[in-house]
Amino acid sequence: MTVLDTDFVRAQFPAFQEAALDGQAFFENAGGSYTCRPVIDRLFRFYRQRKVQPYAPYEASRLGGEEMDQARARLAALMGVEAEEVSFGPSTSANTFVLAQAVRKWLAGTGGAVVVTNQDHEANSGVWRRLAEEGIEVREWRIDPETGHLDPAALGRLLEDGRVKLVCFPHCSNVVGEINPVTQICGMARAAGAFTCVDGVSYAPHGFPDMAALGADVYLFSAYKTYGPHQGIMVIRRAFGELLPAQGHWFNAGTLSKRFTPAGPDHAQIAACAGMADYIDDLHAHHFAPEPDATARNRAVHGLMRAQEVRLLQPLLDQLAARNDLRLIGPRQAESRAPTVAVALDGPAERVAAALAAKGIMAGGGDFYAGRPLEAMGVDLGRGVLRLSFVHYTSQAEVAKLMLALDEVLSA
Repeated sequence: MTVLDTDFVRAQFPAFQEAALDGQAFFENAGGSYTCRPVIDRLFRFYRQRKVQPYAPYEASRLGGEEMDQARARLAALMGVEAEEVSFGPSTSANTFVLAQAVRKWLAGTGGAVVVTNQDHEANSGVWRRLAEEGIEVREWRIDPETGHLDPAALGRLLEDGRVKLVCFPHCSNVVGEINPVTQICGMARAAGAFTCVDGVSYAPHGFPDMAALGADVYLFSAYKTYGPHQGIMVIRRAFGELLPAQGHWFNAGTLSKRFTPAGPDHAQIAACAGMADYIDDLHAHHFAPEPDATARNRAVHGLMRAQEVRLLQPLLDQLAARNDLRLIGPRQAESRAPTVAVALDGPAERVAAALAAKGIMAGGGDFYAGRPLEAMGVDLGRGVLRLSFVHYTSQAEVAKLMLALDEVLSA
């Protein structure tokens, strides 16, 4: 089996060559990843050469517009969707908010219901819960308070009466880490006559989605967590997107990629998003034989990333599970989860994060906008959790350094 070439990968990220970051092991990737070189190069070029209003006939403008279009088309090809099914916005929270306003108008007065979980980050929770203000029924799909697991059987019971029109859930939680069976859940919702909205923010850094395989109607993620600029990316399939009321300028209502973009997008950052596709293609070219299909390249690189993460994650999970002075949240098996690991401690997690920082470990403590799942699992929000998160560019030496630092800090 092909193994990820970590040296090659790290050479694609300028952060690893920065003197200011030398000796620092980065374990807060769930809050935002390092940016890959192709994204930085494209952003720099746009600001230097093409920072004008795009789509005019003069050369700088024409080239700027072409780069923006290229970003949408390249990402769409990776995910196996139409280019118009990809929308950009300032953040995933903003994209979800706009989408919720469209759903509010669509469902108001119809008797339709929405399902939301208490496993989600607040971005894919609060906006849907507020639909109740319009008389729309909001049903909560609840996690197991011990494990944080979302049981599909419990969703089945919520769908039985046929009134649910939208199911909103995460690909994986940013504190539980368990990878939810998206394909199964989307199939259940579809059979009950409901659409699906998947928050992929915490999963997409570990592999861009294959939309045909997942079957989701909406998939949301953040470019700044997938090695890119600070943009939110929303894939909305045409059947659902054209059913909802447009939220942008009236004259853009006929263009799916603009229907849910009420404000002008950041041109330079959209153009730079093509660098994420460059990076995936570079990884594929380095590790595999040529493959003309972009979605197939994405699948191969996705598998490469996940295999590396699973290999590095299991020893860390074993170490944490063996301790009796903390609570490891989520699955103990690396194959079942993303490498986003939250632990509840006897005291404030931020103090432990600060102690780790003194040992060259960059990690965070707090609630990470996941107050609902943490409360449901009985975690004291005043203490929060220590979150340790990594991605495929993390090295085995960095994980070993983290494990040693954890033993020293937690045993002190």
